[in-house]
Amino acid sequence: MLLVITDLPPWDRKASYKGADHKGVVVYRRPGCTYCMKLRTRLRYSGVDIWGDPEAAGFVRSVADGNETVPTVTVAGKAMVNPSEGRLLEAVGTRAPHLTPGAGKAAGGRD
Repeated sequence: MLLVITDLPPWDRKASYKGADHKGVVVYRRPGCTYCMKLRTRLRYSGVDIWGDPEAAGFVRSVADGNETVPTVTVAGKAMVNPSEGRLLEAVGTRAPHLTPGAGKAAGGRD
């Protein structure tokens, strides 16, 4: 399955908890996490490094039973700990449909 979400910060942009778009998709990660790398590659997004951002680490612990489980992803404020791609796409379609390909284009428009 190809995971496509639009309007995420650029792949090479360093993100922080304070600077994240909490109305969109935020990926919390840590260096060396293979699950995070897989998700980052699919999203083409760097995410928020919880080891470099104590506020982000605190948020992840608050939604992951006190653990720093990554990837943790929020979609329009709804937190998901280690979500599958299917679950993530469903959440984006439900909570942030403006981030899906073709959103806001006129019927019959081209991508």
